[in-house]
Amino acid sequence: MARNRVFLSDFIIALTSVWLRALSMLFVHKFLGVESDEFRGEIIKGILYVSRMFFTEWLGMRLGGGRYNPLTVLYTSISGKSSRALSSISARIPAQVIGSITGARLITKIFPEIGNEPLLKVDILRGALIEGVLTYAIVVISLEAAQNHSSNFLLETWTSSICRLALHLLGSDLTGGCMNPAFAIGQAFAQGGYINKDHIFVYWLAPIEATLLGVWTFKSFIQTKDKQEEKQIWKTKFG
Repeated sequence: MARNRVFLSDFIIALTSVWLRALSMLFVHKFLGVESDEFRGEIIKGILYVSRMFFTEWLGMRLGGGRYNPLTVLYTSISGKSSRALSSISARIPAQVIGSITGARLITKIFPEIGNEPLLKVDILRGALIEGVLTYAIVVISLEAAQNHSSNFLLETWTSSICRLALHLLGSDLTGGCMNPAFAIGQAFAQGGYINKDHIFVYWLAPIEATLLGVWTFKSFIQTKDKQEEKQIWKTKFG
């Protein structure tokens, strides 16, 4: 029963995340009348981006631990922060993908004026490299934030949100700066297209490999270093 609740929560959070992004675009471009290339528009979208991150994190906690990003489920599972790793990955990720696709298709039917530009605007190799680097960075940052601020929801979410926003902006004009395979597949279906090898390589394989590398980096260097520092402090105080 508890597992089914988490899967349903993942679906709801993924769908909600897609909708919040669409509503943010409507608010900025339709309600406020701000053009995409205006500086104040970027500031407003940045504020709304961080606000969405806080809301989805809070809602996920309220719904039993739901997440909207498959990579989050992947790195929390293999980093030892979630039990039953294999079952979590195999069951939760499809729920997130279905939630993103459902949300994207509903948006195109209700708000067709929003439109969906293709995410990938560079060749496949550069796209995979960009998404991989962005994903690697956010995984390491998120794991360190979770370790250092595990008891402080505001500080942990603020750290990961600001860093994710910065990384998103770096890649937004090239690959969309997704760092989220579920969102990318939702956008592909919303455009009426199909999943091809370019999409799989750039938005699935490269981020997953980067996630595995990020977890390895964190566990091998950052986490180990912190444990050694804690032992040294303990010896200094009580040795």
